[in-house]
Amino acid sequence: MDIKDLIESVCEIYNYRLKVFRIADQISELAEHGVSLPPNMQSLISKDFVEQGKALTKELVNEAFLMLSGAVTIVYPMGLPPYDPIQMELKNEEELSGTHAGTEVIPSEDAALWFSGKEMLPGKLLSDYVGRNEKTKVIVKIQKRGAGAPAREAVISEADQRALMAYYYRRQEELKKLEENDDDSYLNSAWSEPGQLKRQFHGLSDIKWGPR
Repeated sequence: MDIKDLIESVCEIYNYRLKVFRIADQISELAEHGVSLPPNMQSLISKDFVEQGKALTKELVNEAFLMLSGAVTIVYPMGLPPYDPIQMELKNEEELSGTHAGTEVIPSEDAALWFSGKEMLPGKLLSDYVGRNEKTKVIVKIQKRGAGAPAREAVISEADQRALMAYYYRRQEELKKLEENDDDSYLNSAWSEPGQLKRQFHGLSDIKWGPR
């Protein structure tokens, strides 16, 4: 796949996703009229997809857009005034110049994709950067051209980082108790067992064998 085509596809999904969030923010007051937003709407386009290893597609974003459009139709069956921001968004006639939302939109001609610390240049192929294995999954970052390399992702996820901090906090508490007891009871501590941290991250701790 040509990088230029890839940039256009990614920009289309990225900007469409921004539109859905703008509409969701603008019609959040629909709940006051007795109609709530579809509960799974924002989960359809969540950033959690990255950690879950799922791909965000144009079809998923469009599904969320149609849910919002349907909710508006239920509350306003006669339609909204043509100048209403929600109506303008639904008709792709929104005016974002001079707004913060406008700075978030990235036109494809101004966009750049980054992978592994390198900008993916138009004129090259995707295989030039990630190889020819069609099953390869990669995470790229989109931002405006000329902004330089984006910030690197954290080595571990926030959830794993919290789990790691909690583990070492418990270990410190164990050490404090050992200093107070001044004996060999640490030999019975779970943290002193080799491989305990690895098993904890894989969800293999506290496993009991035999009948309960």
